[in-house]
Amino acid sequence: MSEHQPFDGWTRDDLAALVREYLLAGHLIDRAGMPHLIGPYGRDGMAAVAIDEWMGASPVYTRRMQRAMGFVGDDVTTVFKGMQLDIGAPPQFMDFRYTVHDTDHGEFQLAHCGALMDVEPMGEDFVTAMCHHIEDPTFDATALATHAGAQVRPVHRPPRVPADRHPHCHWTLEIDRSVPQRDDPDVTRRIGGSLAASTDFPPPAPSSDGGWNDYSGPLDPDLRLESFSRAALVTLAAEVNLQGQLLAMSFMAAVEDRHGHGAAVDVGVRQFTGVAGVVAGRLAALLDAPRNLDGVAQVLALHPGLAPAGYVDVRVHRTADSVLVDLLDCPALHEEGVDSWAGLLAAGSDLPLAAAAHAVDPRTVVRRTDLSEMLERGAPQADDAVVVRWEFTDGAAPGPELAEVTLTRFSTGADFVLQ
Repeated sequence: MSEHQPFDGWTRDDLAALVREYLLAGHLIDRAGMPHLIGPYGRDGMAAVAIDEWMGASPVYTRRMQRAMGFVGDDVTTVFKGMQLDIGAPPQFMDFRYTVHDTDHGEFQLAHCGALMDVEPMGEDFVTAMCHHIEDPTFDATALATHAGAQVRPVHRPPRVPADRHPHCHWTLEIDRSVPQRDDPDVTRRIGGSLAASTDFPPPAPSSDGGWNDYSGPLDPDLRLESFSRAALVTLAAEVNLQGQLLAMSFMAAVEDRHGHGAAVDVGVRQFTGVAGVVAGRLAALLDAPRNLDGVAQVLALHPGLAPAGYVDVRVHRTADSVLVDLLDCPALHEEGVDSWAGLLAAGSDLPLAAAAHAVDPRTVVRRTDLSEMLERGAPQADDAVVVRWEFTDGAAPGPELAEVTLTRFSTGADFVLQ
């Protein structure tokens, strides 16, 4: 059975590699959702949702990360540290280069922008939608979480002229101290009022392994996650996975505001399914997991879509001939006014779990079980708090990849090799 901290025996290097995967997984949440908006709502409809998606979640999780990693402040360094640990800027895939001039002035460049690589083949109109219409308000929203006077402004940005221009873009950050602090916009307050946003993780005991237990020291422009202690990396894993939950929640809220709750649930399931499959495949490769039920159990126990513990409570059991996954009563099932991924699972959406298992072993069959029938067959006793149990078994032949997963593979992040 998986535990709340399934990292026994993991080294700092192992955990750093996993957190890098979690950061990229969080970014792929957006990549998995947007294709399902372009068809019915067009490019402009997609962009409008994307703006509220990031504006709703980013300020909330930015402040959480500042507190969790001990770098709360109101200056340029604080903004840049938050960006380094943000699913909107996963390292390497989004290769940010930061320069701090003084407390209130800095700049950053993207030597490589994986998001740009995704949209450039779609034409200049899509590039402009992302790099102008979406980035302007969402870069500011991230910076405003630190100070109301923070402004991110382009020096140059795509569409690229010439077509191979490097760096891909260049931005300045300036903090105007004359601007008074003000309330967050409605989209941010809505996500900030969720149970996810108020989830507390018990701090692990500080490590004495030579790594940083927080990020209170100077900004490291070439930050490597291996610099952090084991305890700090456990905290980072939880916070990064919560970032993903908040982003998915904000995405569904933005769709609901424009197109109704039914559309939000439908697109949310498709988004979860697509990213669940792609991320499971990446985790299986990282773990060198066997392509059988043992590997399915390993991957599901670490999958960010079923984490972090404390917000989502999922237990994975390996039996002689199956894998059992229990979703227990937890805060993610009690959100009001917003939808959560765990809530979608509990309400009957099994496709995300099927996609994740298929990415490890395409023969896997998943079904939602009747708990009493499972007990009669001698399966392990379910905890009284179990809401749903799924059973994963070997099928006779490999099944096809789900269309949502195939569509998510359009992103270059799906096969991006992290160093």
